[in-house]
Amino acid sequence: MNNIVSLKWLLARMYESDIVIVDCRFQLGKPVSGREAYEASHIPGAVYLDLEKDLSAPIEEHGGRHPLPDIAQLTGTFSRVGIGNETRVVAYDDQGGAMASRLWWLLKYLGHEAVYVLDEGYTAWVNAGFPVNADQRVLIPAPFFATVQHNLLVEMDEVREKLGRDDVTLIDSREAPRYRGEVEPLDRVAGHIPGALNRFWAEGRGADGKWKSADEQAARFDGLDKERETIVYCGSGVTACPNVLALREAGFDNVRLYAGSWSDWISYGENVVAVGEEE
Repeated sequence: MNNIVSLKWLLARMYESDIVIVDCRFQLGKPVSGREAYEASHIPGAVYLDLEKDLSAPIEEHGGRHPLPDIAQLTGTFSRVGIGNETRVVAYDDQGGAMASRLWWLLKYLGHEAVYVLDEGYTAWVNAGFPVNADQRVLIPAPFFATVQHNLLVEMDEVREKLGRDDVTLIDSREAPRYRGEVEPLDRVAGHIPGALNRFWAEGRGADGKWKSADEQAARFDGLDKERETIVYCGSGVTACPNVLALREAGFDNVRLYAGSWSDWISYGENVVAVGEEE
C-alpha cells in the first residue's frame, strides 16, 4: 500500500470529515520554530503536533535524544486532536518528510494503518498556490484505541544480541560522514553500530523534493535480502523513520525501528563502536 500522497490528492480530500491533517514542522535546535510556523500559516484544518512535546518522551539516561512517548500518553494525544481508529491521517512537514514520517511510524506502531505522508511538504503546497490560513481548528476528541505492533520496534539489547548475524540487516540512516565517524555534531561519540550499512535517509527523495518511486526506493536498497529482518536506526530515531517508510515502499516487510538509535547505543559504555566503511 502506498504511504505517500500527492499535493493534489490532499487538495481534493482535505475537507472530508474522516481526514485529520497534521502539521509536524520542527527544526532541531529551534524547538519553537515549528509551532510558530504553524501559527503563522498552515494547511486549512491542520492540527499541530510537536516532535519533542507530543511525539517524544523526556530525555533520560538511556533511550536516546527522542525517546518514544508513553503509549497511554500518545494515545491520549491522538485522541485529543481528533484522530480516532477510523480516521485517515495525512502528515506533512518542511523537513523532507522526516518529522511527518515519525508520526507515520508512531501511528503504525499503535496499529493505525490509514496514515500517509504528504509528498514534497508545506513549501511546495504554498508554491502550488493551494490554500493556507492561520485559523485554529476546533478540536473534537475521537476515541483512539491502540493495538501495539511490538514487532515494529527493537530495543538496544536485542540489537546487541543480533550483531553479526547473517539473517539480520542493520541500516544506519545518517549522512555518510557521521556514519563513518568523521564528524559528530549532536552526540558525544562518533561512529556507527558495528556491521551497519549506510543508507542516508534524504536520498529517498529526488532532486525535485518528491519521494522516489517504489522501484527507485528498491534500487537504493539493491542487494539487500528482503527476507531478512531489517533494523533501521539514525541519531535519535527520527530520520530513521523515512527510511523505514522507503523500505516498506520498496517491498521490505520485516522492517523494525531501533527507536533509541545511535544516541541510545552510546549511552551504554560497554557497547562497541565502529568507524569507517562496512562495505
